[in-house]
Amino acid sequence: MTDADSRVTIHMVASLDGFIARKDGSVDWLETTDEFADGETLSPEYVEAFLATIDCYVMGSRTYQTALDFEVKGFGWAYGDKPTFVLTTRDLPRPRDSIQFYSGDLTELVNGQLKPAFRSIWFVGGGAVSGECLRLGLADEVHYSIMPVVIGDGIPFFQGLETDVELHLLGVKAYKSGMVELRHEVRR
Repeated sequence: MTDADSRVTIHMVASLDGFIARKDGSVDWLETTDEFADGETLSPEYVEAFLATIDCYVMGSRTYQTALDFEVKGFGWAYGDKPTFVLTTRDLPRPRDSIQFYSGDLTELVNGQLKPAFRSIWFVGGGAVSGECLRLGLADEVHYSIMPVVIGDGIPFFQGLETDVELHLLGVKAYKSGMVELRHEVRR
């Protein structure tokens, strides 16, 4: 595999008004009672097949802590046994061998370590990490899953962008839960 075979995707679930969490980091609004009859069903088989296409995950420390909290609450570890790289300088718990902590240069991590080893690299949070990935020109795609809720204030999807990032729409899907997924390619 060559680095050219690798793709970096930013994926985030956000409110309609562009927030990935409340200011305190909570994501209680992710549960929705909305129903869109014409939407697609996220069956367990579909989700399992989709997740099998991802080779590794990258996330910030707050997203990591949220994922650990979900696991403690009985929701499980969303990232399976896939390598998960957590961007942090803090000393955090490491309950599984698939987790690696990284505190160096993001471009070096992506181009020097991840692209030579993995084909499908997914950045899954948070806003600062997603913004930095775009700002540095590391992302190939952005998947934006919009929940049917407006929360008014919180942590924005992208933080720290000084310039526009042009995108090209690749696809749109609506789900029975009312969630809409936008898939964009990053224009270089």
